[in-house]
Formats: sequence, structure tokens, C-alpha cells
Amino acid sequence: ILLSLVGSQAMRVTLLIGSLVLFLVSALTKSVVPPFFLKEYTKQIISIGWSSLPVVGLTAFFTGAALALQIYSGGSRLNAESAVPSIVAIGFLRELGPVLCGLMVAGRVSSAIAAELATMKVTEQIDALTTLATDPMKYLVAPRIIITTIFLPVLTAIGNIIGIYGGYLVSIERLGFNPSMYIESTLKYIEPGDILSSLVKAAVFGLIISTMGCFFGFKASRGALGVGRATTNAVVSASILVLASNYLLTEIMFKS
Repeated sequence: ILLSLVGSQAMRVTLLIGSLVLFLVSALTKSVVPPFFLKEYTKQIISIGWSSLPVVGLTAFFTGAALALQIYSGGSRLNAESAVPSIVAIGFLRELGPVLCGLMVAGRVSSAIAAELATMKVTEQIDALTTLATDPMKYLVAPRIIITTIFLPVLTAIGNIIGIYGGYLVSIERLGFNPSMYIESTLKYIEPGDILSSLVKAAVFGLIISTMGCFFGFKASRGALGVGRATTNAVVSASILVLASNYLLTEIMFKS
């Protein structure tokens, strides 16, 4: 009984991964073939990119401020208070910036995409698109995946700047750092690889987040329960995959 249970679960996971990969390949393939629904792309830029900026900015600012306080508190035990600027900058660029931005966008965007597409599936609007000779993958899925993948690095770059500024502000106003020396120390230890890794991670996270939202929205079962389940599955799977892929990317980019 145990072996059959394990085997059936393994089969379910394998089938899920396979259908997910085929779904993503189909969406990416159709995104580069005309016709292009530019109005949908513009709509997603506002919905996914612009509307996510406040939550990303606030999260980054307060995290950067708290990080500076924590590093100063811990560094004072080792007489290493001067390390605050460099650790805040490097920590935000390499890890906190892309991961926090990815998780916040996963909570906001992945859930919204899954709920919207699942509702369309339940109310048969997706079937209506097919009837009208409009490919749902091209019209609904491709714009969401492409725009999220492109704009999450933009949001992450802005979040990195705001987060580092949050650390700077707290360090200057509360911890007594010299402004010019703080900026000099920050710029001294930032390398191009840190910035590049942040943007690459963000692009991968954007692809994961949008794919999870679209996939579970498209696969939603009928009824209100199906919409709720699709939304939950999209957010949970996107968040877990963001954290897992962050580890894998860190291992690849920064292994000695």
C-alpha cells in the first residue's frame, strides 16, 4: 500500500511538471509569433509593473532600514560597525532585493493572475475566446509572462536603490555615520557581478511567478472552490519556487 501511494504521488508530480513545462514552452513560442495584442501588453505593464511599485518600494525601504540597525547592533559586538554600508549594499543586491521583490510580487501578481484566469475559465470566457478564433495562450498568457519577466528586474533595481537608501537614511540619522564616507564605502564594495546577479535572479523569479499564476488559473476546476484553490496553489508554488531557485542561482553564480 505504501509503495503504491508513493508511486501514485510520484506519477502525479511527474505529470504536473511535464504539463507545466509544455504550458510554458507553448506560451513562450506563441509570444514571438504574430499577431501581437499590444493593448494587452500595455495593460499588463500598468497592472503588473506600475501597480506593484508601491508595495515593493515600502518593503525595500523598511527592510533596508531594519537591516542597517541589525548589522550595526551585531557589528558593535565585534567592533565592526564600519561594515554597515558594504553589508547593506551587498546583502540587498545579492539576496534581499530580488527575493523580497519576488515574494511580494508573487503574493500580489501571481494571485491576481490565477484568480482572473480561473474566473474566466469557470465562466467559460476562455472557451468563448477560442470560439472567436482568438488563441487564449497568445491573448491571455503570453502578455502576462513576458511583462512579468521583463518588469520584475526593473522593480528589483528600483527596490535595491530604495532599500540601500533606507539603510543610508537610518545610518545617517540614527547611527551617526558620515554621509560622504557612507556613500564612498557603499560604492567601493559593490561589483558589477552583484548588480547583474540581482537582475538575472529577478528575471527568473518573474518567469516563475507569472507561469504559476497562468498555469493554475488555466487548470482551475469549475466553481468558486476551484478559483480559490487555483489562487492558493499559484501563490504557494510561486513563493516556494522563488526561494528554491534563489538557492540554485546563488550556488551557480557565487560558488567559489
